[in-house]
Amino acid sequence: MIILGLESSADKLGVGIVSSDGEILANLRKTYKPPRGSGVLPREASEHHAKNISGLIKDAFELAELQPKDVDLIAFTRGCGMGPCLRVAAVAARTLSAQLNKPLIGVNHQVGHIEIGRMITNFEDPVVLYVSGGNTQIIAYTEGRYRVFGETLDIPIGNCLDVFGREAGLSDKDAPMGRVVELLAEKTNEYIPLPYVVKGMDLSFSGILTATLKELKKGTPTDVLANSLQETVFAMLTEVTERALSHTRKSEILVTGGVAANSRLKEMLNQMATEHGASFSGLPAPLAIDNGVMIAWTGYLMWATGQRPGSEDYFVDQHFRVEDVEVTWRSSSDNARIAKAELS
Repeated sequence: MIILGLESSADKLGVGIVSSDGEILANLRKTYKPPRGSGVLPREASEHHAKNISGLIKDAFELAELQPKDVDLIAFTRGCGMGPCLRVAAVAARTLSAQLNKPLIGVNHQVGHIEIGRMITNFEDPVVLYVSGGNTQIIAYTEGRYRVFGETLDIPIGNCLDVFGREAGLSDKDAPMGRVVELLAEKTNEYIPLPYVVKGMDLSFSGILTATLKELKKGTPTDVLANSLQETVFAMLTEVTERALSHTRKSEILVTGGVAANSRLKEMLNQMATEHGASFSGLPAPLAIDNGVMIAWTGYLMWATGQRPGSEDYFVDQHFRVEDVEVTWRSSSDNARIAKAELS
C-alpha cells in the first residue's frame, strides 16, 4: 500500500510518500522565509505553499519512482495550524482524491509527530516532548488517546527562540533560527540569570523572552544571551518532562518537533532519562521538523484500523487538539503495523 502525505500547517510545506511497511520513499519540503525582521504571516506563507505544492508533489513522485495512480491513500494535515496554510494541503489533497478516485483522510499534526517518532525509534509507549515554532506540549498515551500533561501557557518555545534571533539581528537565511541561536550559544559558557517560569506541569516563555530582550537593549553580548536563554528554557522543558515521566511511570522519552534538533536540549533530556533508567531518543532533523512523511504514515495507521472520515473531516480545523483523536491503532499491541487495509 502506498500513501501520499501533504503537510502545510505553518511555514513548511511537506510532501511525503511511504509504504505500509514503513519504507520512506520520498520526503521533500520547502520552507517559507519571511522578510527580515518579521515573523511568519499566514497569508504570505499560504501563497508560498500554493505556488510550490504542485511542483513538490511532482518531484516527490519522481524521487519515489512512482506515478500518481500508484497511490492507494492520500493523507493531509487537518490541524492544528494556521488556517490559510492548512487549506493549501487540504485543497490539494481533495483535488487529487477526486482526480485519482483515491480515499482521503485528515490527520492531526501532533499525532503525526508522535507516530513518525514511534516508527523510527521503535519506542512503544514514550512520554513525548513536542517542541516547535507553534507548539510546546508534553504528551503521553493513556486510555485510548494521547493526553496533554503540560503545555505552554503563552508562546511556544520555537517562537521564543525565533523572536530573540530576529531582535538580535541574526540571519536565518541558511538554517532555521533555532539552529542559528544554538550555534551562537555554543560560543560561550557565560550565563546570566533569567526568569524561570514553571507552573505545575505548564510553562511560560513570554516573561523570559521579555527579560532577554531587555538585556539585549542593555548591550549584553548576544552569545551570552543565547546561551542563557537556551539553558533556562531547556531546563524548564526537562523539569516538566521529568515530572510527566515520574507520574506516568513510563520508561521512554521521545522529543520531536523543529526544536527537537537542538543538541543541547537532547543532551539535557538524555541525562535526565539516564538518571531515571529510561530510554531517550530524538529524531533526525528531516523527520523531527514538519514533514509529509509523518502525515502519510499516521494516515495509514488510522485507515488500517478502520477509521473512515465523515464529511466534516475533509475540512481543516485550526484548533484540532491531540486529545480529539481516537488512537485506534494502539490497541491489540499495535496491530496496525501489520494490518492489511481494505480500501472501501
